[in-house]
Amino acid sequence: MKPTVITVLALAALVSAAPAPLVARTPPNIPSTSEAQTQLAGLRVAAQGPQTGYSRDLFPHWNTVSGACNTRETVLKRDGTSVVTDSACASVSGRWYSPFDGATWSAASDVDIDHMVPLSNAWK
Repeated sequence: MKPTVITVLALAALVSAAPAPLVARTPPNIPSTSEAQTQLAGLRVAAQGPQTGYSRDLFPHWNTVSGACNTRETVLKRDGTSVVTDSACASVSGRWYSPFDGATWSAASDVDIDHMVPLSNAWK
């Protein structure tokens, strides 16, 4: 059976639409082992205190970083692969890999971006 132009074009479209392979990305500003150990040694562990005066409202949620891009969108673009954004800077496609559990997502709405230390704990 001879391939037709339509078959060839369809195959070319499928190949070009295949998702790009995920590339492991290193987060920025990772300290050296010795620097991390020095920083950890300098941490003071205190008894848990009260939450007096704490309010989540004291910490703005997603600040604008540049143009229409807020903190969340900036992090999604930084940490994702092949991220495409719309005119409002929302991620409409891309892939995100979690080095914590090996999970991969292809919808930005499935990606949680949060603090490594909860704000209320840091307040105490």
